[in-house]
Amino acid sequence: MKRLKLTTWIVIGMVLGIATGYACHRAIGDAQTLTSVADAFGLVTDLFLRLIKMIVAPLVFTTLVVGVGKMGDAKAVGRIGVRTIAWFLGATFVSLLLGALVANWLQPGASLHLPLPDAHAATGIQAGSISLKEFITHLVPKSVVQAMAENEILQIVVFAAFFSLGIIAIGEPAKGIVTLLEQISAVMFKVTGYVMAFAPVAVFAALSHVVAVQGLGVLLSYGTFMGVFIGALVLLWCAIVGAGGLVLGSRVFGLVRAVRLPMLLAFSTASSESAYPKLLEQLERSGVPRRISSFVLPLGYSFNLDGSMIYCTFATLFIAQAYGIHLSFMQQATMLAILMLTSKGMAAVPKASLVVIAATLGQFNIPEAGLLLIMGVDTFLDMGRTATNVLGNSVAAAVVTKWEGQLGAVMSDDEYEALVSERERTREASGQGALA
Repeated sequence: MKRLKLTTWIVIGMVLGIATGYACHRAIGDAQTLTSVADAFGLVTDLFLRLIKMIVAPLVFTTLVVGVGKMGDAKAVGRIGVRTIAWFLGATFVSLLLGALVANWLQPGASLHLPLPDAHAATGIQAGSISLKEFITHLVPKSVVQAMAENEILQIVVFAAFFSLGIIAIGEPAKGIVTLLEQISAVMFKVTGYVMAFAPVAVFAALSHVVAVQGLGVLLSYGTFMGVFIGALVLLWCAIVGAGGLVLGSRVFGLVRAVRLPMLLAFSTASSESAYPKLLEQLERSGVPRRISSFVLPLGYSFNLDGSMIYCTFATLFIAQAYGIHLSFMQQATMLAILMLTSKGMAAVPKASLVVIAATLGQFNIPEAGLLLIMGVDTFLDMGRTATNVLGNSVAAAVVTKWEGQLGAVMSDDEYEALVSERERTREASGQGALA
């Protein structure tokens, strides 16, 4: 009997999770009991995400250092870095602009038939949590141990970049360090396989928790808002795939198919970190060498949040429309410029999109209480945003690889297993040689 693929199990978990959560929401009338049941589901999800966080920091560090170390050329590292950031800036601008265009075109806030929160109502979101100054100082870790303990991906990337350049400068004497880190990376990927086996259960629990607490009725109340935003995400997907197609040609469609599992993981858990290990694997199957994907993806997790970007402009204009506040063309252009800068630090902040939106509302005298209009469905929308972030970073990694002239052939399952086996034999030989 043929075993079901992990993707199939995750889809099954999603369907069962929605059904179970809805059944709990309808059957349990007591709010306190419902909260307890939902918390039990949430515990399973939290456990899975903690397992993911446990492996992400060492995985990012080892794969990035090994990848850059094997390039062996600081100029190549700089060139890849410049190309990566250039693509990210372009993608960010397109995402922000598309969110503003859709919001202006369809005016979802103007047709909102819900009572508006009092303009002075508290939201619990600290709007001052992000600033350009804080982002710049946050780039450099005070301690790499602290950065890894707190899963500060961008800080880990900065330290790994300096560490890698040191390896390149030393040359041959540092070869043993690269070999050791490559072996640690292999161990972490093996651990990843164990954690991923738990993913369908975590997906089931995550959706059960959300639907049990929120129910499905909230989707009907915000149907127009959610429908228009989902339409905006579809347009953004088309833009990302179209831009990738200009560089990759028809291979971009195969890439999208290849990364559907990481996107499903990101969607169902609303966590990009949960998708990272599988994303590295699927990109390699698609011809993107790990030495490039392990450099581009960590940067993308801080600099290329396409789904989050489109939400920032869309939600800000939605709230302004709901309160009847008109923003001129120049004000909206200013808003895009501010978000291009300040949003780059959002990955390190809890409830990042809401924090950025809150800060933007304050800049244009729009009531911050308007956040209460969207907070009820933010969890559902966060799923779509996170999956979009994964797609954007996948295309970015493939495009940069193509620009470098290193995009390989797509591998079949047998070819990929052969590659992994060859790696393991090489590591075993390296280990035996070191012992001798």
